[in-house]
Amino acid sequence: MKRKTFDALLTSGGLVLAVILLCAGGLLTWASTFIGDQVHTQLSEQQIFFPPKGPATASPEIGPYLNQYAGQQLLTGAQAEAYADHFIAVHLKEIGGGLTYAQLSAKAQAAPTDTKLAATVATMFKGETLRGLLLNAYAFGTMGVIAGFAALGAFIGAAVMLLLSALGFAHLKRVPPDAQLGVPSPPAYALSQT
Repeated sequence: MKRKTFDALLTSGGLVLAVILLCAGGLLTWASTFIGDQVHTQLSEQQIFFPPKGPATASPEIGPYLNQYAGQQLLTGAQAEAYADHFIAVHLKEIGGGLTYAQLSAKAQAAPTDTKLAATVATMFKGETLRGLLLNAYAFGTMGVIAGFAALGAFIGAAVMLLLSALGFAHLKRVPPDAQLGVPSPPAYALSQT
């Protein structure tokens, strides 16, 4: 195989890979933006606000996680995770006496006339549902962030491949047309002496 043909194939392959990486970077950017917008829109519609610093955030299970967002509206996946795991979960643990919704529900089914227990089960259900929805927002927000980093990596990879392809095309101009792959070309000075 001619060296020039082999080099042209590799250089063209690098160019094709650069185009693929550019397309992937574009799609990943779109995914990251779409997910971020959806998480923000869905959370903003819920009108959830973090409590201000004070008695509501005095607990060591709450304050260190929520005080950084004190008084702000909940709009991001990271905020949703903090609110779900360090505000709702703490209150649900207190309301349920350390028992989960499933455990309390089983107790309520065994005691159908206990209205106080039924009210606790209803509160736990609502709290766990909201907590689950917020944790889903956190998960999707995290996927959006990861897609953004992957897009950046794809764009960097595309830039590297474009540079290497440009260097490959420049190299093609210097390869003698009759050079064979695996056969060393004679040095330039040797050709000038003959």
